[in-house]
Amino acid sequence: MFAVRVGTNEPLPGAVSAMSCQQRTRSQIFSIVVFATITAEGYINTSKEATTTCVFNGNDSACSFGVGIGILAFLACVAFLILDAYFPQISNAKERRYIVISDLAFAGSWTILWFICFCFLANQWSNTKEFLHADAPRAVVAFSFFSIITWACLTYFAYARYREGVSEFDQDYRDPANDRTTPYPHAPYDSGPTGYQQSPFSNQQQAGEYQPPTY
Repeated sequence: MFAVRVGTNEPLPGAVSAMSCQQRTRSQIFSIVVFATITAEGYINTSKEATTTCVFNGNDSACSFGVGIGILAFLACVAFLILDAYFPQISNAKERRYIVISDLAFAGSWTILWFICFCFLANQWSNTKEFLHADAPRAVVAFSFFSIITWACLTYFAYARYREGVSEFDQDYRDPANDRTTPYPHAPYDSGPTGYQQSPFSNQQQAGEYQPPTY
């Protein structure tokens, strides 16, 4: 889980981090169910064709889309869990910010993709005329719907982290010219120099004194 805020060393609220970790774990499990079920039981031999076809109305694109979305979601969950573990050790505030923004963008994108996957698979399953077993396809459709909820929650938590980090960064930032807490006094910009010092590159002769040339 993200242990610190973006741009600061202060810890995030524990409840948000714990719920985010739980939702990420659920999303990982749901993605495994989707692509593993399609891979194991998503292709069948019909009475009309000798080759295997997708159980979702014989549309191989439906099975391929579900497997692709599930595998990428699983890998993303693993990657972000690793980033969560190493996040407190990252000292660069910009890198922390990029991680949170990447989490927000990916979670939002996969929420939409899971919604598309659910609608696509549900439509193809409703149009399926011949099937040998219905438990596996129904499980795929159901866990695709559950994935929409978990990834939507991840999007919300990532957005909350982003807002907390940005607001904290704005509050902590101070203009050095207006910062009154600095231990060094500010230079009086409107006052001139208190004394005059001759430039080392100027002529050393005083005005009004004549020195004849030596031959």
